[in-house]
Amino acid sequence: MAKTVSGKYCVKILCRYFGFFVVSQKGSHIKLRRMVGRQTVTTIVPNHPELSIGTLRGVLELAEVDEAAFLEHA
Repeated sequence: MAKTVSGKYCVKILCRYFGFFVVSQKGSHIKLRRMVGRQTVTTIVPNHPELSIGTLRGVLELAEVDEAAFLEHA
């Protein structure tokens, strides 16, 4: 994973391509949610100018989104 993304851009990709919607924001953290069947998947994205690789991987893991699929759209 070489490309760096901002928190705002990460939210944009997750909402546009993976069916998430913004639930709330508290400070610099944005809460996203989507429904998968009867299950709710929730993730928190820090609204920082640049997300570190570990933070982005953690967000994608909570969101149950594959890194390769995310990077196709990034």
